[in-house]
Amino acid sequence: MKITIIGTGYVGLVTGACLAELGNDVFCLDLDQRKIAMLNSGGIPIHEPGLAEIVSRNRAAGRLHFSTDIAASVAHGQIQFIAVGTPPDEDGSADLQYVLAAAANIGKYMTGFKVIVDKSTVPVGTADKVSAAIQAELDARNLSGAPIQFSVVSNPEFLKEGAAVEDFMRPDRIVIGCDDSPAGQQAHTLMKQLYLPFNRNHERTYWMDVRSAEFTKYAANAMLATRISFMNELANLADKVGADIEAVRHGIGSDPRIGYSFLYAGCGYGGSCFPKDVQALERTARDYGQELLILRAVEQVNNHQKHVLGQKITERFGPDLQGKHFALWGLAFKPNTDDMREASSRVLLRELIDRGATVAVHDPVAMAEAQRVLELDFADDRGALQRIRFCDNQADALQDADALVIVTEWKTFRSPDFDQVKARLKAPIVFDGRNLYEPQVMRDIGFEYYGIGRSVLVRE
Repeated sequence: MKITIIGTGYVGLVTGACLAELGNDVFCLDLDQRKIAMLNSGGIPIHEPGLAEIVSRNRAAGRLHFSTDIAASVAHGQIQFIAVGTPPDEDGSADLQYVLAAAANIGKYMTGFKVIVDKSTVPVGTADKVSAAIQAELDARNLSGAPIQFSVVSNPEFLKEGAAVEDFMRPDRIVIGCDDSPAGQQAHTLMKQLYLPFNRNHERTYWMDVRSAEFTKYAANAMLATRISFMNELANLADKVGADIEAVRHGIGSDPRIGYSFLYAGCGYGGSCFPKDVQALERTARDYGQELLILRAVEQVNNHQKHVLGQKITERFGPDLQGKHFALWGLAFKPNTDDMREASSRVLLRELIDRGATVAVHDPVAMAEAQRVLELDFADDRGALQRIRFCDNQADALQDADALVIVTEWKTFRSPDFDQVKARLKAPIVFDGRNLYEPQVMRDIGFEYYGIGRSVLVRE
């Protein structure tokens, strides 16, 4: 099938590459000429395991094309995926300007039936706005003859950064929202054909109305964010009462009604999805005169949780950190990605620097992106930025630090050479923001250890 993907960001590039891998002829459009030039020269603008190989293979096979030519992109695919960004607006709502601009371009150039697929995460009712934008362009063209038909469907993505290729190629569910008009029925047939390879073993597609599909994406992310904030709040209480949140996690996760997923306490969630999707769903509710009290609390807990590591550090060293130097492992908001959006490391670094500390940082993948983002974060204080040293390996970051602080749970941090860690640090102190280590084990090998919700009394 001939497919057009509008937007070569995280969702668009993964979607386009994986659909090409299945044998489709995929045209990826982006208005960023530098990004398209990079893709056409064999580069990849994001870090995602396995993606570079799929892009390279399908470019070589002629199934994957990258261009800035809008007219050519509309002409190419009978199915047009809109996968552009929907950043949060000032009021927390999703900014739909790029989605509606893509829709308008489709209406400006289409000459026959098209299925327009909202792949971007968009609020309930967006399909109606996309349809109106397309129809307005068609009306403006004053076309003679029979009206050009189209159908707008919702097909939200459920990709985890760091496992997106696997998630796309082996989905646990495919959600598609169509209407029951004749055009919608034609869209149903084409979408069913497109996703047929994913349903050979068993049916994974959930068909529903368009608004329910749009709602499903926000509901899923809101539920996962809620589980994280719930455990983080309990972890903070566990620290007060002397309980071990890891033991609690095992105790409640064994209940099949609860399960283990997204029950890990830590120093807060980040990324491009959970923060903005929770805010957008809250904004949608307010537009309809409703307050989502639970989600408001989820957001408040998460914002507070990003300061917990800083609080633990100041409780140990005092509020004035002048002359103190820390090693920080992990900058990306999660492992297997270089995404720094809403990363907890940014909050912690601001707090440490503002209190006078210096910090040596290391991340296995996100160093370049972190440097770019932190330059923006500290644009108002270039001197502060100079107190952050970027280290090529995790051992170098440790040298002469007063303590090690772990922010991202990269696998390479799970089993370090603890003798080397101890030798390089000024004092064997670890603040573990992702609970990678066992408190008793760390104390047995001579470390002063601080986890999240793990202050249970241990043997001396």
